[in-house]
Amino acid sequence: MGPDKKRINVRINDQDLTVPEGITILEAAHRAGVKIPTLCHLDLHDLQLYNKTASCRVCMVEVVDERNNRNKLVPSCVTKLQEGMAVRTDTRRAITARRMAVELLLSNHPNECFTCPKNLECELQSLAEELNVREIRWEGERMTYPKDISSDAIVKDSNKCIYCRRCETACNEVQTCGILSGIGRGFNSFVGPFANIPMVESSCTYCGQCVQVCPTAALTEVYHTDKVWEAINAPGKYVIVQTAPAIRVALGELFGMEPGTVVTGKMVTALRRMGFDAVFDTDFGADLTIMEEASELIYRLQNGKTLPILTNCCPAWVKFIEHQFPELIHVPSTCKSPHIMLGTIAKTYYAEKMGIDPDSIVMVSVMPCIAKKAEARRPELTKDERNNVDISITTRELGAMIHEAGIEFAKLPDGEFDSPLGESSGAAVMFGTAGGVIEAALRTASEWLTGEPLKEIEFEDLRGMDGVRRAVVKIGDKELKIGIASGLGNARHILEDIRDGRADYHAIEIMACPGGCIAGGGQPYHHGNDEVVKKRREAIFEEDRNKKIRKSNENKEILELYKTYLGEPFGEKAHELLHTHFEERERI
Repeated sequence: MGPDKKRINVRINDQDLTVPEGITILEAAHRAGVKIPTLCHLDLHDLQLYNKTASCRVCMVEVVDERNNRNKLVPSCVTKLQEGMAVRTDTRRAITARRMAVELLLSNHPNECFTCPKNLECELQSLAEELNVREIRWEGERMTYPKDISSDAIVKDSNKCIYCRRCETACNEVQTCGILSGIGRGFNSFVGPFANIPMVESSCTYCGQCVQVCPTAALTEVYHTDKVWEAINAPGKYVIVQTAPAIRVALGELFGMEPGTVVTGKMVTALRRMGFDAVFDTDFGADLTIMEEASELIYRLQNGKTLPILTNCCPAWVKFIEHQFPELIHVPSTCKSPHIMLGTIAKTYYAEKMGIDPDSIVMVSVMPCIAKKAEARRPELTKDERNNVDISITTRELGAMIHEAGIEFAKLPDGEFDSPLGESSGAAVMFGTAGGVIEAALRTASEWLTGEPLKEIEFEDLRGMDGVRRAVVKIGDKELKIGIASGLGNARHILEDIRDGRADYHAIEIMACPGGCIAGGGQPYHHGNDEVVKKRREAIFEEDRNKKIRKSNENKEILELYKTYLGEPFGEKAHELLHTHFEERERI
């Protein structure tokens, strides 16, 4: 609301308030410290988007009409305040209406809380407790749709859909993928892809933002924790785990720690106690990615090749461009993503160095991203018909496994990653937040282009929370035009500009999730809380500043890898192992 917005006088629960004209009862109540329960409502403040369906009727309040002695119930999330309006949120009538709305939802909801993936994280479950619902008074017919387990990333259980349509807002308005919409009418309504085709047949990118906002377990990730335990306990298997940069600033939330708490050392110790044979840092793969990506950028600049180059670490955005912008399929970097690179090196260089049979290695990646599960299955990312990453789990899945193992996480001493794939730079940590990949690449590319060490290690112009950012970075006598987009809706704007010739960039970073991997679909649920995401972001910057080395090209283990195994960055063997291609996909 702008400072010149007209203000009006209202009353909520006998509190006299002066509020900006045009705000809803729900927002005004929140400002006044009055809690009104919600379910379908979703605030995405940073994106200036709201879920406005008002379909659940859980936020009902009473508007007092003293002149006619006739009060009326209204949904507070969409009802705007007017001058002199008086509202009661605590009347028996309002409370009964809310409770009845929840009871009706529960009457058509599977009664399987104990085994549900969202047990204790389910907003419908929490509301039932909050509103003191102790019985379901209406027993009858329930939806009985088959569970969609067609994809490697997302499970869709329409029987648990409460038709809040929050996932639809995330998919269509935030990410602009256009996959999800309402299907059916009345009692049997649910949200799914067009004509309810299987998720794997749709153009879904598996970004997981629908999973992040779903209040129930209608949408969840494919769980792989049993596969990990099976591998750890299988005789003759050498099980390696790698952890992405965004994990270390969010995992602690699952153990009661403040958002943004850096738990790198405790995480390493927990993984080792769980029985992994080696614990590596995906940041090593990120440093390796920068060596290749910075080389590719310089090659394109100096040889008149396709520009801009688009960073290629996010599998959801790669699938987005394959489906939505196939005419630009030649623009992204050909580099594999960091966890695939590390998996590749683990099953070649590391296996050879340690005398381990590559076929006995099981590579597990812990990712903030649901799309990584599907990425690990892409055939073009295999080597000699061998998966480079065998199992990918989310931050939430790792937290569940640590709990399952009875490990008291907060009390653990700090451990260190194993060598030789555990050393990393501060630049690699930056991969966890939007803008970090391109900043990491420029730290290395600038030194290689100028032949001089960087005077300022941090590129402040590239940082921020805006969904689309543009900057001009001066490197020697060159001015590089940089674009950054986080969130696929913002990526669409940049890609349309490139396609239509309205943009003149040298390099662009795109992350599918708003804010980057710190807000990935597999991270602890942040329920649209911007402050949680911001604290994770600041922790990423802190981790970078605390690193002994802050540029990928100064990582001694990376330099040793090139010297003894890969040869030159962007060379023949590096291309064979670390680069890939993309394919045009049908848009459905």
